Amino acid sequence: MLTQNEHPRKPSWLKIGLTRSNNYFEVARTLRRFKLHTVCEEAHCPNSIECWGMGTATFMILGSTCTRSCGFCSVRCGRVGEPVDPDEPKRLAGAVKRLGLKYVVITSVDRDDLPDGGAGHFADCINAVKAIKDCLVEVLIPDFQGNHESLIKIVESKPDVVGHNIETVRRLQGVVRDRRASYERSLKVLGEVKRLNRKIYTKSSLMVGLGESDGEVLESLRDLREHEVDIVTIGQYLQPTRRNLPVVEYVRPEVFEYYRVEAERLGFKLVLSGPLVRSSYHASSLQKLSDWNRL
Repeated sequence: MLTQNEHPRKPSWLKIGLTRSNNYFEVARTLRRFKLHTVCEEAHCPNSIECWGMGTATFMILGSTCTRSCGFCSVRCGRVGEPVDPDEPKRLAGAVKRLGLKYVVITSVDRDDLPDGGAGHFADCINAVKAIKDCLVEVLIPDFQGNHESLIKIVESKPDVVGHNIETVRRLQGVVRDRRASYERSLKVLGEVKRLNRKIYTKSSLMVGLGESDGEVLESLRDLREHEVDIVTIGQYLQPTRRNLPVVEYVRPEVFEYYRVEAERLGFKLVLSGPLVRSSYHASSLQKLSDWNRL
Protein backbone atom coordinates (compact mmCIF):
# COMPACT_ATOMS: atom_id res chain seq x y z
CA MET A 1 0.00 0.00 0.00
CA LEU A 2 1.40 3.39 -1.02
CA THR A 3 1.44 6.24 1.50
CA GLN A 4 0.08 9.66 0.56
CA ASN A 5 3.51 10.96 -0.50
CA GLU A 6 4.60 7.86 -2.40
CA HIS A 7 4.15 7.19 -6.10
CA PRO A 8 4.31 3.86 -7.95
CA ARG A 9 7.62 3.06 -9.62
CA LYS A 10 7.73 3.07 -13.41
CA PRO A 11 7.70 -0.57 -14.58
CA SER A 12 9.95 -2.23 -17.14
CA TRP A 13 7.29 -2.31 -19.88
CA LEU A 14 7.43 1.49 -20.11
CA LYS A 15 11.11 1.65 -21.05
CA ILE A 16 11.74 3.42 -24.36
CA GLY A 17 14.67 3.18 -26.76
CA LEU A 18 16.65 6.39 -27.28
CA THR A 19 18.32 5.75 -30.65
CA ARG A 20 17.68 8.59 -33.08
CA SER A 21 17.57 7.71 -36.79
CA ASN A 22 18.21 9.82 -39.89
CA ASN A 23 14.43 10.18 -40.29
CA TYR A 24 14.24 11.65 -36.80
CA PHE A 25 16.71 14.39 -37.66
CA GLU A 26 15.01 15.06 -41.02
CA VAL A 27 11.67 15.64 -39.26
CA ALA A 28 13.39 17.89 -36.73
CA ARG A 29 15.09 19.93 -39.49
CA THR A 30 11.83 20.26 -41.42
CA LEU A 31 9.92 21.48 -38.37
CA ARG A 32 12.54 24.15 -37.73
CA ARG A 33 12.73 25.18 -41.39
CA PHE A 34 8.97 25.70 -41.66
CA LYS A 35 8.66 27.15 -38.13
CA LEU A 36 6.11 24.57 -36.99
CA HIS A 37 5.17 23.17 -33.59
CA THR A 38 4.38 19.55 -32.78
CA VAL A 39 2.37 18.13 -29.91
CA CYS A 40 5.18 15.55 -29.66
CA GLU A 41 7.46 18.23 -28.21
CA GLU A 42 4.97 20.44 -26.40
CA ALA A 43 3.32 17.55 -24.52
CA HIS A 44 6.60 15.67 -23.84
CA CYS A 45 5.28 12.62 -25.67
CA PRO A 46 7.33 9.47 -24.88
CA ASN A 47 6.96 8.20 -28.46
CA SER A 48 8.50 11.14 -30.32
CA ILE A 49 11.77 9.33 -31.09
CA GLU A 50 9.89 6.33 -32.50
CA CYS A 51 7.36 8.37 -34.48
CA TRP A 52 9.86 10.87 -35.87
CA GLY A 53 12.07 7.92 -36.76
CA MET A 54 9.17 6.62 -38.87
CA GLY A 55 8.93 10.03 -40.56
CA THR A 56 5.68 11.04 -38.85
CA ALA A 57 4.72 13.86 -36.50
CA THR A 58 1.53 15.40 -35.15
CA PHE A 59 1.52 19.07 -36.16
CA MET A 60 0.20 21.55 -33.60
CA ILE A 61 -1.30 24.70 -35.10
CA LEU A 62 -2.59 27.97 -33.61
CA GLY A 63 0.49 28.60 -31.49
CA SER A 64 1.85 26.89 -28.39
CA THR A 65 -0.17 28.65 -25.66
CA CYS A 66 -3.36 26.93 -24.52
CA THR A 67 -6.23 28.90 -22.98
CA ARG A 68 -7.16 25.94 -20.77
CA SER A 69 -5.24 24.32 -17.95
CA CYS A 70 -5.72 20.55 -17.70
CA GLY A 71 -4.07 18.66 -14.87
CA PHE A 72 -2.47 16.08 -17.16
CA CYS A 73 -0.99 18.42 -19.78
CA SER A 74 2.37 20.21 -19.84
CA VAL A 75 1.58 22.64 -22.69
CA ARG A 76 2.05 26.30 -21.72
CA CYS A 77 -1.18 28.02 -20.59
CA GLY A 78 -2.44 31.60 -20.79
CA ARG A 79 -5.64 33.60 -21.07
CA VAL A 80 -4.79 34.62 -24.63
CA GLY A 81 -2.87 32.69 -27.28
CA GLU A 82 -0.47 33.96 -29.93
CA PRO A 83 -1.86 35.88 -32.94
CA VAL A 84 -3.10 33.52 -35.63
CA ASP A 85 -0.45 33.16 -38.34
CA PRO A 86 -2.10 33.38 -41.79
CA ASP A 87 0.97 31.77 -43.40
CA GLU A 88 0.85 28.68 -41.19
CA PRO A 89 -1.39 26.61 -43.53
CA LYS A 90 1.05 27.17 -46.41
CA ARG A 91 4.07 26.27 -44.27
CA LEU A 92 2.33 23.19 -42.94
CA ALA A 93 1.52 22.00 -46.46
CA GLY A 94 5.13 22.63 -47.46
CA ALA A 95 6.43 20.51 -44.60
CA VAL A 96 4.01 17.70 -45.46
CA LYS A 97 5.19 17.74 -49.07
CA ARG A 98 8.87 17.80 -48.11
CA LEU A 99 8.46 14.85 -45.74
CA GLY A 100 6.40 12.93 -48.30
CA LEU A 101 3.70 12.10 -45.77
CA LYS A 102 0.75 9.97 -46.80
CA TYR A 103 -1.07 10.43 -43.49
CA VAL A 104 -1.11 13.77 -41.68
CA VAL A 105 -2.29 14.48 -38.14
CA ILE A 106 -3.12 18.08 -37.20
CA THR A 107 -4.05 19.20 -33.70
CA SER A 108 -4.06 22.46 -31.76
CA VAL A 109 -4.09 24.05 -28.37
CA ASP A 110 -7.46 25.26 -27.09
CA ARG A 111 -8.15 28.79 -28.30
CA ASP A 112 -11.18 29.95 -26.35
CA ASP A 113 -9.98 33.51 -27.00
CA LEU A 114 -10.90 33.24 -30.70
CA PRO A 115 -14.52 33.73 -31.88
CA ASP A 116 -14.65 30.35 -33.62
CA GLY A 117 -12.11 28.63 -31.37
CA GLY A 118 -9.72 28.44 -34.33
CA ALA A 119 -11.98 26.25 -36.47
CA GLY A 120 -11.54 28.42 -39.56
CA HIS A 121 -7.76 28.16 -39.29
CA PHE A 122 -8.07 24.39 -38.89
CA ALA A 123 -10.09 24.30 -42.11
CA ASP A 124 -7.50 26.44 -43.91
CA CYS A 125 -4.75 24.00 -42.85
CA ILE A 126 -6.74 20.96 -44.00
CA ASN A 127 -7.48 22.57 -47.35
CA ALA A 128 -3.85 23.64 -47.85
CA VAL A 129 -2.52 20.14 -47.17
CA LYS A 130 -5.09 18.46 -49.41
CA ALA A 131 -4.36 20.94 -52.22
CA ILE A 132 -0.63 20.26 -52.26
CA LYS A 133 -0.45 16.54 -51.39
CA ASP A 134 -2.60 13.48 -51.98
CA CYS A 135 -2.82 12.16 -48.44
CA LEU A 136 -5.20 11.29 -45.65
CA VAL A 137 -5.76 13.99 -43.03
CA GLU A 138 -6.69 13.39 -39.40
CA VAL A 139 -7.51 16.29 -37.12
CA LEU A 140 -7.60 16.21 -33.34
CA ILE A 141 -9.86 19.08 -32.38
CA PRO A 142 -10.83 20.89 -29.16
CA ASP A 143 -14.51 21.13 -28.23
CA PHE A 144 -14.87 24.71 -29.60
CA GLN A 145 -17.07 25.34 -26.52
CA GLY A 146 -19.74 23.30 -28.28
CA ASN A 147 -20.12 25.86 -31.08
CA HIS A 148 -22.06 24.21 -33.90
CA GLU A 149 -20.82 26.61 -36.60
CA SER A 150 -17.21 25.80 -35.71
CA LEU A 151 -17.89 22.09 -36.15
CA ILE A 152 -19.46 22.78 -39.53
CA LYS A 153 -16.25 24.53 -40.64
CA ILE A 154 -14.24 21.44 -39.70
CA VAL A 155 -16.59 18.98 -41.38
CA GLU A 156 -16.93 21.02 -44.59
CA SER A 157 -13.13 20.96 -45.05
CA LYS A 158 -13.50 17.15 -45.38
CA PRO A 159 -10.82 15.65 -43.15
CA ASP A 160 -10.73 11.86 -43.27
CA VAL A 161 -10.73 11.42 -39.48
CA VAL A 162 -11.94 13.81 -36.77
CA GLY A 163 -10.65 13.05 -33.30
CA HIS A 164 -11.72 14.61 -30.02
CA ASN A 165 -10.55 13.15 -26.72
CA ILE A 166 -12.71 12.55 -23.66
CA GLU A 167 -9.34 11.91 -21.92
CA THR A 168 -10.66 10.13 -18.81
CA VAL A 169 -13.72 8.47 -17.27
CA ARG A 170 -16.78 10.48 -16.28
CA ARG A 171 -16.00 10.59 -12.52
CA LEU A 172 -12.50 12.04 -12.98
CA GLN A 173 -13.32 14.75 -15.53
CA GLY A 174 -13.27 17.59 -13.00
CA VAL A 175 -9.88 16.52 -11.65
CA VAL A 176 -8.11 15.70 -14.91
CA ARG A 177 -9.52 18.27 -17.36
CA ASP A 178 -10.01 22.03 -17.25
CA ARG A 179 -13.31 23.03 -15.66
CA ARG A 180 -14.53 24.39 -19.03
CA ALA A 181 -14.40 20.91 -20.54
CA SER A 182 -17.11 18.33 -19.93
CA TYR A 183 -17.68 14.67 -20.61
CA GLU A 184 -21.13 15.28 -22.04
CA ARG A 185 -19.98 18.06 -24.35
CA SER A 186 -17.14 15.93 -25.70
CA LEU A 187 -19.54 13.09 -26.48
CA LYS A 188 -21.88 15.57 -28.14
CA VAL A 189 -19.05 16.94 -30.32
CA LEU A 190 -18.17 13.45 -31.53
CA GLY A 191 -21.79 12.57 -32.22
CA GLU A 192 -22.39 15.82 -34.06
CA VAL A 193 -19.44 15.28 -36.41
CA LYS A 194 -20.88 11.91 -37.36
CA ARG A 195 -24.34 13.42 -37.84
CA LEU A 196 -22.98 16.15 -40.12
CA ASN A 197 -21.03 13.72 -42.33
CA ARG A 198 -21.26 9.98 -41.84
CA LYS A 199 -18.31 9.41 -44.19
CA ILE A 200 -15.90 10.99 -41.69
CA TYR A 201 -14.43 8.56 -39.18
CA THR A 202 -14.51 9.72 -35.57
CA LYS A 203 -11.91 8.96 -32.94
CA SER A 204 -11.35 9.46 -29.22
CA SER A 205 -8.78 8.60 -26.57
CA LEU A 206 -8.68 7.52 -22.93
CA MET A 207 -5.82 7.77 -20.45
CA VAL A 208 -5.72 5.21 -17.66
CA GLY A 209 -3.72 5.04 -14.44
CA LEU A 210 -5.44 8.06 -12.92
CA GLY A 211 -7.51 6.13 -10.38
CA GLU A 212 -10.32 4.85 -12.59
CA SER A 213 -11.83 1.38 -12.28
CA ASP A 214 -12.15 -1.20 -15.06
CA GLY A 215 -15.91 -0.74 -14.91
CA GLU A 216 -15.57 3.00 -15.47
CA VAL A 217 -13.32 2.44 -18.49
CA LEU A 218 -15.86 0.06 -20.00
CA GLU A 219 -18.64 2.57 -19.31
CA SER A 220 -16.70 5.23 -21.22
CA LEU A 221 -16.16 2.86 -24.12
CA ARG A 222 -19.89 2.14 -24.23
CA ASP A 223 -20.65 5.88 -24.17
CA LEU A 224 -18.31 6.46 -27.10
CA ARG A 225 -19.92 3.69 -29.13
CA GLU A 226 -23.38 5.06 -28.36
CA HIS A 227 -22.18 8.24 -30.09
CA GLU A 228 -20.93 6.15 -33.05
CA VAL A 229 -17.22 6.72 -32.48
CA ASP A 230 -15.25 4.49 -34.87
CA ILE A 231 -11.71 4.49 -33.45
CA VAL A 232 -10.46 4.52 -29.86
CA THR A 233 -6.99 4.62 -28.32
CA ILE A 234 -6.24 3.69 -24.71
CA GLY A 235 -2.89 4.46 -23.09
CA GLN A 236 -1.09 4.88 -19.79
CA TYR A 237 -1.07 8.36 -18.26
CA LEU A 238 2.52 9.47 -17.63
CA GLN A 239 3.21 12.55 -15.51
CA PRO A 240 5.00 14.96 -17.89
CA THR A 241 6.28 17.37 -15.18
CA ARG A 242 6.17 17.63 -11.38
CA ARG A 243 3.45 20.26 -11.73
CA ASN A 244 1.04 17.79 -13.31
CA LEU A 245 -1.17 15.14 -11.75
CA PRO A 246 0.73 12.15 -10.30
CA VAL A 247 0.31 8.64 -11.67
CA VAL A 248 -1.98 6.62 -9.42
CA GLU A 249 -1.28 3.25 -11.04
CA TYR A 250 0.81 1.75 -13.83
CA VAL A 251 -1.69 -0.44 -15.64
CA ARG A 252 -0.35 -3.84 -16.64
CA PRO A 253 -0.15 -4.86 -20.34
CA GLU A 254 -2.69 -7.66 -19.85
CA VAL A 255 -5.27 -5.12 -18.67
CA PHE A 256 -4.72 -3.10 -21.85
CA GLU A 257 -5.31 -6.30 -23.81
CA TYR A 258 -8.55 -6.81 -21.88
CA TYR A 259 -9.66 -3.28 -22.80
CA ARG A 260 -8.81 -3.95 -26.45
CA VAL A 261 -10.87 -7.12 -26.56
CA GLU A 262 -13.84 -5.44 -24.86
CA ALA A 263 -13.64 -2.39 -27.14
CA GLU A 264 -13.63 -4.57 -30.25
CA ARG A 265 -16.58 -6.50 -28.82
CA LEU A 266 -18.46 -3.20 -28.51
CA GLY A 267 -17.97 -2.61 -32.23
CA PHE A 268 -15.11 -0.11 -32.60
CA LYS A 269 -13.62 -0.46 -36.05
CA LEU A 270 -10.06 0.10 -34.84
CA VAL A 271 -8.66 -0.14 -31.30
CA LEU A 272 -5.12 0.71 -30.17
CA SER A 273 -4.60 -0.17 -26.51
CA GLY A 274 -1.27 -0.37 -24.73
CA PRO A 275 0.95 1.34 -22.13
CA LEU A 276 2.65 3.67 -24.64
CA VAL A 277 -0.34 4.32 -26.89
CA ARG A 278 -1.30 7.97 -27.37
CA SER A 279 -4.16 9.52 -29.34
CA SER A 280 -2.00 9.89 -32.46
CA TYR A 281 0.25 6.87 -31.87
CA HIS A 282 0.67 4.82 -35.07
CA ALA A 283 -2.10 6.88 -36.68
CA SER A 284 -0.28 6.45 -39.96
CA SER A 285 -1.07 2.73 -39.88
CA LEU A 286 -4.41 3.76 -41.39
CA GLN A 287 -2.64 4.72 -44.61
CA LYS A 288 -2.36 1.03 -45.44
CA LEU A 289 -5.18 0.16 -47.78
CA SER A 290 -5.95 -3.07 -45.93
CA ASP A 291 -6.42 -1.14 -42.68
CA TRP A 292 -8.36 1.72 -44.25
CA ASN A 293 -10.83 -0.64 -45.91
CA ARG A 294 -11.58 -2.21 -42.54
CA LEU A 295 -13.22 1.02 -41.32
